[in-house]
Amino acid sequence: MTDPRLQTFLAECQARVVSALETQLPDPEIQPEILHRAMRYAVLGPGKRIRPALTYAAGRAIGLDSNVLDAPACAVELIHAYSLVHDDLPAMDDDDLRRGRATCHKAFDEATAILAGDALQALAFQVLASDEAVSASTPARLAMLETLARASGSRGMAGGQALDLVASRSGQDLNLAMLENIHIHKTGALIRSSVRMATLAHPRLDPESAYHLDRYAKCLGLAFQIRDDILDVEGETAVIGKTRGKDRAQGKATYPALLGLAEAREKADALGKESLRNLEDFDERADPLRWIASYVVNRDR
Repeated sequence: MTDPRLQTFLAECQARVVSALETQLPDPEIQPEILHRAMRYAVLGPGKRIRPALTYAAGRAIGLDSNVLDAPACAVELIHAYSLVHDDLPAMDDDDLRRGRATCHKAFDEATAILAGDALQALAFQVLASDEAVSASTPARLAMLETLARASGSRGMAGGQALDLVASRSGQDLNLAMLENIHIHKTGALIRSSVRMATLAHPRLDPESAYHLDRYAKCLGLAFQIRDDILDVEGETAVIGKTRGKDRAQGKATYPALLGLAEAREKADALGKESLRNLEDFDERADPLRWIASYVVNRDR
């Protein structure tokens, strides 16, 4: 069961970022209407909003006002939404179900889904570059843009997906180090950048605090993917909101496949504990980060 304190915090973050996204996304009545409807469908549907919640939680831990984090939180969620639209395409993971409803290319069509993903990626950088509420200096704003670009490009999420596709299509036998490298890029990079956005928004954050928050996020990102791998085996489609057993059916290397379920759970738990150790010098304002770490390791969806 999710900690009620986390439920309250996530609900606040979800309401905040959805309101901000509603403002940033194009009006569905403006041309090209079908593209704008697809963009809003992909972003505003049900979802945990863990990445923007991490941005807000990291900001709280270092004493930032949430107002300065709305644009970074929107940006990471827009990148995440675009990645899901493209991942679900027949040329990628070929999924019909996402977050408990039809994937974007099923609700619209493949060409519209591709364009929606492209447009969401572009919008993420537009929001981050132009939002006046971001009080960071010009170098800090540029660092945010660079961080998000790296996390979503060939040295981050897209690169991890490419490695995953090559391995699954070639039938390559992956060892644990190779699998970890895929997940650090495919899933972990954007989670890590979600926290880094907040540290970059702070004008005078000490390097040690920034380092420990980054270490927290790196451990959390890998734990998140391991838990996803576990849920692909033992989760229920109606609960996890996507097709159970899809990774196994496609012959993908996963932590349960390499280690077994018990050892995969132990690995996720160890990473969760390591992420929490990096918060030991932070006060109670970092509690939402602690709650998120526990949730990530034990979630059922």
